[in-house]
Amino acid sequence: MWQTLAISQSGMDVEQLRAEVASRNIANANVAAAPGAVLAKPMRVVTQPAGFGQALDRASSDVPAGGVRAALVESDAQPRKVLDPSNPLADAQGYVQYAGVNTLDEMFSLTMAVRSYEANVTAFNAARSMMQKALDIGGKQ
Repeated sequence: MWQTLAISQSGMDVEQLRAEVASRNIANANVAAAPGAVLAKPMRVVTQPAGFGQALDRASSDVPAGGVRAALVESDAQPRKVLDPSNPLADAQGYVQYAGVNTLDEMFSLTMAVRSYEANVTAFNAARSMMQKALDIGGKQ
């Protein structure tokens, strides 16, 4: 019974992480770096279902069977180079490097995360309502 709520909760946790990562990537999209300096790497959220194998190993997992688990990985996107010789961070050829973030993709990811989060909240509330109704029915006997 409680596992239904835990599955929706794991989905909400993953979508919250996805929204936070997309927001971080958007915030770093226009941060320039000096030649040779380390650029902010765009991050990606990789998800996988928490299936039966993880259910057998409950001691080390806080994700219920049927839930979702997530991991953060660095994107391999190449830095974006913009010709701006007047910028003090420009290299010898006049190019300034920015993180390899596609803001359109990140906005899409952010929108999808918000919609998926809302869907998980709806499922959570429906399961909670059904549990409440079952308790009400059981209490009337």
